[in-house]
Amino acid sequence: MKRSAVATIPLSLCLMLATAASAQAPPEAPLAPSNGAASFGTELRDEFLGHFERSSYKISELARVMPEDLYTWAPGEGLMEVAEVYMHLARYNFMYLDENLGIASPIPYADLESIRDKERVREIFARSVDHVNASAAAMTEAALDAETRLYGREVPGWAVLFQLLSHMNEHVGQSVAYARMNDVAPPWSR
Repeated sequence: MKRSAVATIPLSLCLMLATAASAQAPPEAPLAPSNGAASFGTELRDEFLGHFERSSYKISELARVMPEDLYTWAPGEGLMEVAEVYMHLARYNFMYLDENLGIASPIPYADLESIRDKERVREIFARSVDHVNASAAAMTEAALDAETRLYGREVPGWAVLFQLLSHMNEHVGQSVAYARMNDVAPPWSR
């Protein structure tokens, strides 16, 4: 039986997607309020914080185990390098809060994506995670419900947090694929 090259692509694509999908932890709490004790806005915030913690942990762990000589590796010309992905996430962690929620960044973030030094990358990414955690945890129900602009749309503040999380998870999958392409196993999958 003759197999075409097209027939072999779906298997490799499926394996890569399955790997990225396995990097996502199942939700541990419902999105809707369960007992009426907290507002829907604060329950959304708390749900966000749980998911953000798991996703940022995965990036932190990948950044830790990825050899420094691979921080400048990219899967092809014109694609993001390993360190660039991590710094892209840090930049957007600072930027979404600053530009969309009015929460000032503790550091300038415009040029973060040019940093390649492993220790600086890990330090700045951790700082961005701490900033998101502290800022989101401090958001009141009024701040979560306040209207803001995000990509040209009027949205409540909590939607910015969920965009930030969606962005993070997109790059968790990318980072897992980068690691596996270089024979680096994500620590949580061993």
